[in-house]
Amino acid sequence: MIMKTDIVIVGCGVAGLYCALNLPSDKNIIIVTKDEAENSDSFLAQGGICVLRDEADFDSFYEDTMKAGHFENNPESVAIMINSSRDVINDLISFDVEFEKEGEDFAYTREGAHSRERILFHEDETGKEITSKLLTEARKRANITLIENFTMVDLVCDDNECTGIIGHDKDCNYTVINADYTILATGGIGGLYKHSTNFRHLTGDALALALKYNIKLKNIDYIQIHPTTLYTKKQGREFLISESVRGEGAVLLNAKGERFVDELQPRDVVANAIFEQMKKEGSEHVWLSLAPIPQEEIRTHFPNIYQHCLDEGYDVTCEPIPVVPSQHYFMGGIDVDLYSKTSMKRLYAVGETACNGVHGKNRLASNSLLESLVFAKRAAKQISSEYVDVEVFPKTIVDTDVYKDYKQKYKESVLTAIEKEKSKNE
Repeated sequence: MIMKTDIVIVGCGVAGLYCALNLPSDKNIIIVTKDEAENSDSFLAQGGICVLRDEADFDSFYEDTMKAGHFENNPESVAIMINSSRDVINDLISFDVEFEKEGEDFAYTREGAHSRERILFHEDETGKEITSKLLTEARKRANITLIENFTMVDLVCDDNECTGIIGHDKDCNYTVINADYTILATGGIGGLYKHSTNFRHLTGDALALALKYNIKLKNIDYIQIHPTTLYTKKQGREFLISESVRGEGAVLLNAKGERFVDELQPRDVVANAIFEQMKKEGSEHVWLSLAPIPQEEIRTHFPNIYQHCLDEGYDVTCEPIPVVPSQHYFMGGIDVDLYSKTSMKRLYAVGETACNGVHGKNRLASNSLLESLVFAKRAAKQISSEYVDVEVFPKTIVDTDVYKDYKQKYKESVLTAIEKEKSKNE
């Protein structure tokens, strides 16, 4: 089957959805997603979204982001993200996104490695609140078509120019989607790892195709480990215990009930301290105590964490919970410029699958949603300003035999590339 659209977007997390909503209404847009629309990591983001509180906050926000990233960040990208933050928040509010308030003003919280409170939140489901409202708006738009359970397996490209994608539905019926512009918003790589907070179907497919077509990549060995996920012997995605829990006062304890680290340091520092403590004790986890947080605040600010832990047999209002670090976020990805353009013509990448240098070597807490939204909008505006139709689309006949065992091949290619990059930088 062959389809034609103006723009195809692969992925429907916040980056893909917000990009679509900022594209011209006279352009036909197809969004494909590998699973159901609600099963994106954007829905899982708990803590919140950073925002520049006022002009006086710029220097400290900038310094916090750079310091967390070990000063390997792209300074220009960081400045753009910070300066665009209030505009993004205003957009979200126009889409009926609700953030916690104190009277008429926003309530702000603080997380690890932030020098002040600058994070907006909605209970402990900020990602769900934002993404669900963007998804609702996208489904209202007559020019946007959402196709669920569609897996991209290849790009349609020639002479370093992308003119669409090839993919299949859950019954392995293949389709070519020809498009003037293609936007990759496929999320992270957690599905490649045994322990991760990501959905299992996020396996770095866009990276595999970038490797296949020599599309420039950047910092693909920069993989963030989140310090605190609920320890369990059950199989599947790890449950995240948000950074904001420690930001509100929760403390990490060893087997003797003693604190062993400053919980508000950057994630990589805290995760390494936990690994060291586990090694010293010969244990499989450490403990997180929410005792410093008032019980009512736990129930109102962190209702889903409270309930999930309760379902697992832990009452966080009166006992510590076992936590362990897990793979969480991908700071590297497809190399893009300040407008999210890749090294291939007509191809853009946004969100976690892209690398514009904002995060450096380690992402500052609650910068992920903001970065995704800011640079997704910049991609949309750039496409709108430069829009040129493809003159002739190639005739594409899909040889499905080519994609036999592609899942394993793509997984191996990405993991091999990451290991090579790690070895090179060691």
